[in-house]
Amino acid sequence: MTQVRPMRADARRNYERLLKAAAEAFGEHGEGASLDDIAKRAGVGSGTLYRHFPTRQALLESAYVDRIEALAARADELGRELPAGEALVEWLNELCVGTIQVRGMKSLLGSAVTDGSAAAVTACGTHMKDAAGRLVAAARREGVLRGDVDAIDVLRLAHGVATASELAKGDDAVIRRYVGLLMEGMRA
Repeated sequence: MTQVRPMRADARRNYERLLKAAAEAFGEHGEGASLDDIAKRAGVGSGTLYRHFPTRQALLESAYVDRIEALAARADELGRELPAGEALVEWLNELCVGTIQVRGMKSLLGSAVTDGSAAAVTACGTHMKDAAGRLVAAARREGVLRGDVDAIDVLRLAHGVATASELAKGDDAVIRRYVGLLMEGMRA
């Protein structure tokens, strides 16, 4: 049995910088974003990029998964920092911004996402459902969310808010307004 050694601290930092730079570059330039530019943005050489991500697709998938996992983790952070209702509202705002950013990457992944064949994409959906479920349950316990609202409702409605926000040239103020309107409809 082969054991996977943990990354050295510098390798881990390079990996994380590459993911951040890749998300930005793919968001700005689409699938054709320059891999050399991504390496430069991250402050590493091309060899380091290819050591971590042997193909463009591997980098794109990893950047997508990283962004989804960060959004899911943010739900837990907000749940610890804020009262349940406020945590849900703030997470929905961040989720809508993140959805708009991730949507571009998701479309670049093509059939790996749309046909559900990528295990990473399935794991992302599970992370998001679990994160939303924890916030929804806490908000219902606090009495600020209707009892008939569940995590899937919230995720689908957030997707709708993100779409509507994009149509309205989705700046932060528009997203916050739409999330506020959404929350009014879901309040207990």
